[in-house]
Amino acid sequence: MAKSTRKLVIRNIGLILTGKMEAPIADGDCVIAIDGKISEFGYEKDLDTEDATTKINAHGSTLAPGLIDSHVHPVVGDYTPRQQQLGWIDSTLHGGVTTMISAGEVHMPGRPKDIVGLKAMSIAAQRFYENFRPSGVKVLAGAPVIEHGMEEHDFKELANAGVKFLGEVGLGSVKDGKTANQMVNWARKYGIQSTIHTGGPSIPGSGLIDADMVLETGTDVVGHINGGHSALPDDQIICLCENCGKGLEIVHNGNERAALLTLNTTRELNKLDQIILGTDGPAGSGVQPLGIMRMVAMLSSLGNVPAEIAFCFATGNTARQRELDVGLLEPGFSADFVLMDQAQHAPGKNILESVQLGNLPGIGMMIIDGEICSRRSRNTPPAQNLPEEES
Repeated sequence: MAKSTRKLVIRNIGLILTGKMEAPIADGDCVIAIDGKISEFGYEKDLDTEDATTKINAHGSTLAPGLIDSHVHPVVGDYTPRQQQLGWIDSTLHGGVTTMISAGEVHMPGRPKDIVGLKAMSIAAQRFYENFRPSGVKVLAGAPVIEHGMEEHDFKELANAGVKFLGEVGLGSVKDGKTANQMVNWARKYGIQSTIHTGGPSIPGSGLIDADMVLETGTDVVGHINGGHSALPDDQIICLCENCGKGLEIVHNGNERAALLTLNTTRELNKLDQIILGTDGPAGSGVQPLGIMRMVAMLSSLGNVPAEIAFCFATGNTARQRELDVGLLEPGFSADFVLMDQAQHAPGKNILESVQLGNLPGIGMMIIDGEICSRRSRNTPPAQNLPEEES
């Protein structure tokens, strides 16, 4: 017997955000997904909405791709020993995030630093979150921290086991650009992306990573360019913006002034498409369930960026830089959505103006792979309009 088809129809949408810098707003009021993948979108009158297994009336709220946190430090399940907290991933879902990318499981008590041990832990972490998705959230984990003694075959073995990301370069024993660059190139050869710790030390064992080492290492992402926690001097941040052709990551747990410097510099260089967002949590600053949404509002308001563009920093830009099938309103991409609206009594004539004034929107529903994962957020302010499932 053929497997039954799951068809999701979301209608009566007030505003559709795409995650695409080149066209951040789409015409239409309806989105359709089949078997967890986006099928089509546009105006309801022009689409085939029959035979829906799930129907949602958005009641005029805004639909956007689920937000992506480009920089987290998970350990196992929905628990973080760094903050002794349960349920941090579920709480982040209520902040609009549907996908998280590990920058290394560095808070694991007794984290092994020998080659066999670090590979084993990386593969195990990748499997943990492949087999268990807390509240439906996609946690792309298993990011080994490179150590001296690793050879090309180690990266091939990791890639063959399903590992797709390196942990932050610089958190392990490899502190020189030449060695790091060799390992990053080995990783890239086998399809593993890389990121580098940028700025002052954050945890015991880490150290200062300056612009020269970042450029010499040549990772795919400049991790927390605004510091995690301490940022580099302004001239080095500007240098990185000028000379790096890939992801420039701004994080919640960094320096806000340096974040705005990065934003303004990339705008002058016409490189806003390289900006991606992370929280860099859990960390000493805690867990930030609303961290990505707060970064969107902060960069939009203080950086004078249209809100629809700022949402791209947390969705499509990351999807493209990280080569993911989430974060873009595109047929064939995962049907991961956040339905949200202007918060009740918040200033601004609509959700975009309200966000650009620095206000958080109210989240009404989260959808991952075409399935409702949460309804009204317990963390955001209440929305003016709430979506509801129709019978």
